[in-house]
Amino acid sequence: MADTGNRQNPLDGLDKRLPENCVEYLLFLVDQNSTDRRKELSKLEDLRKNALASAKDVASGYIWQRGEFSLEVKSDQGLAYVHGITDYGDSVEDEWLIVFLLKKLSLANPNLWIRIFDSDGEFLLIEAANVLPAWLNPEMDRNRAWLHQGKLHIIPLNNKGSNKILSLPDALTFIRSSPKSLVQSDLIDAEAFYRLEKYPEQIANSLHHSLVTIPRKLALALHEAPKAMAPAVEAFYLRDPIALQPFLSSSADLHFPPQDLVTVSATFTRVLFAQLRSQRFDLPQPWADLVQKAPDDQARRRLDMGAKLACGFDIMVKRLDRTDLRAAREVGIILDDLREDGDAALPTDDEIKAWTDAGRDDDDALGSWDDDSEDEDKAVSFDEEAFARMMREMMGLPSTTTEAEGPPAGAPSSSTTSREKATIDQDDQGIRDLAAQFEAELNEHGALKLDPTPDTKLAALKGKGKKEAEAEALGSDEDESTDGEMDIDYNLAKNLLESFKGQAGMAGPAGNMLAMMGMQLPRDEDFGDDDDDGHAAGANKAEK
Repeated sequence: MADTGNRQNPLDGLDKRLPENCVEYLLFLVDQNSTDRRKELSKLEDLRKNALASAKDVASGYIWQRGEFSLEVKSDQGLAYVHGITDYGDSVEDEWLIVFLLKKLSLANPNLWIRIFDSDGEFLLIEAANVLPAWLNPEMDRNRAWLHQGKLHIIPLNNKGSNKILSLPDALTFIRSSPKSLVQSDLIDAEAFYRLEKYPEQIANSLHHSLVTIPRKLALALHEAPKAMAPAVEAFYLRDPIALQPFLSSSADLHFPPQDLVTVSATFTRVLFAQLRSQRFDLPQPWADLVQKAPDDQARRRLDMGAKLACGFDIMVKRLDRTDLRAAREVGIILDDLREDGDAALPTDDEIKAWTDAGRDDDDALGSWDDDSEDEDKAVSFDEEAFARMMREMMGLPSTTTEAEGPPAGAPSSSTTSREKATIDQDDQGIRDLAAQFEAELNEHGALKLDPTPDTKLAALKGKGKKEAEAEALGSDEDESTDGEMDIDYNLAKNLLESFKGQAGMAGPAGNMLAMMGMQLPRDEDFGDDDDDGHAAGANKAEK
């Protein structure tokens, strides 16, 4: 067993919990003839450099949600290896891109053995849970799954049938001594790696381009540091009232004020775009005035997204001293250069138009993401005639379909038309008979008595004229409805509304509680006299 005193060591055989939404990977060179530790470390350093170079080639334009694919050489407990850990946040695509990169790397290195896991444990085994051996379970699967030569290899139980947790040194010893005893199945590989079938095309497909109206200074920052999009969107997505205070002051010194605006295509991942667009945000006054003056909904939507983006970048820049993200620091360097060089360093309109994909807008394709294919629609299409025939068979009724001979081609004769009409009439009669049987069965069990009228009410209405009886019944229903409305606790409703209003468009206890009950309250500006006035109406139309 491994040492129980160090739970933070990745070599520890005991259960070690990773931070949420993190993936960790260990790369080992298992060489039977290697005895020189210095040469081994040199080979690991070469492996690290080659892996990072390969990742840069494959995913050069990819925007990582939080942490990038990173590697460093480590030596601990007599083992030397290359180690990496990535925080993928809300983007599971980042995790599977790392699996794709490591799988590709293992194909090029016959001595490379890789262990990869996340905060859920052996997630590759979880993917292949339906086809795993019966003896393999989550209580003892640690350090048993290894990626080698593009395939998943599993260390079996020892001869004694012990199901204890396997330590990492013991796992490597087994790989060196008994590589032919490892369990490998193409069926397991197919299940574990089925998400990789869409790679490498998925790397480009995961990006989303959208036209936004932003300050020219921000357009330059996005062009020169496109990967800063992720920390900026997250800064806006996780904003708090303190971070928003500078935007509420007219005298605040903003890094990206709403001045000298240009419309450019910004590159997001789909996750980042969804996070930014889904946010309800009360725009600062300068941005709100611009949105109000926008000529159409499209211009309002682009201004709304641009305002959110500018606020996110401002918040990110103000926190540069608390981050070690290179992409965020690149934006700080760009702003420092602009302060020295002045506005002359900003790109002109013609230069912006010459940028790659400067006018690309994928927003029109958003609706197709959730559309069902025609094949799926055909697969679930309802055949009324087949259903009626099936129900007759289930009820034990004789089939009403009759076969009639007719001419093989040409216009139908009058006798054929008569027979077809008779068949249709018989089918209709059969369906009516079937419906009558269903109704009788349901009436017998009281299923159709959805709103039975009490006998006393029926008795009271007897002997009255038709119109008088209907009026009295209607009045009774209205009285019951009025009584129900009077039962509302107005104090509770008032307190809920005041609490919701105090959230200022952000998440809070009142909004969360109402959302759990399926209620979504509109903001105050949603009840304005003119729906086309102000930012709220424009933003709401853009998001719907």
